[in-house]
Amino acid sequence: MNNLILCGFMGCGKSAVGRALAKKLQVTFIDMDHYIEHKSALSIPVIFDRLGEGGFRDIEHQVCRELSGLRDCVIATGGGAMNYNRNVQALKERNNTIIFLNCPFMVCFERIKHSARPLVARNSKEQLLQIYRERMKNYRSCCDIEVDSSGDISQIVQRITGKLHL
Repeated sequence: MNNLILCGFMGCGKSAVGRALAKKLQVTFIDMDHYIEHKSALSIPVIFDRLGEGGFRDIEHQVCRELSGLRDCVIATGGGAMNYNRNVQALKERNNTIIFLNCPFMVCFERIKHSARPLVARNSKEQLLQIYRERMKNYRSCCDIEVDSSGDISQIVQRITGKLHL
């Protein structure tokens, strides 16, 4: 099986859905942000503080290239990964399937508003809404499948497997 790449805004459920989907399909789950933290031995906020967003995005791109070559994985990208064409190209290189988890902004916001995510810490709710709107275009343009990710995790997994005909 080629990899299934989950993308979407912060808080849309990429990690939770990814874990459940990987379990159902009996494949490996990889959370890209956790992978970056493990590989660099630094947290995402520390990477942003030390290297800036540009430095983080360079690491993220290397990880996209590395993970795209794996097989039989469900990979949850970071919320901003698909805003960079080089990441999209790297992840699509080996016929991986990109799945956009579409979730309403207010649902995402409620899930992330108290998190330590760098973008949440640096932006107001209105600014996050603007980022959400800008990113929606990118998620839609790069995905192979779009799935409503509001509701119960098992329902979302069922929607994905139904669209994949698994």
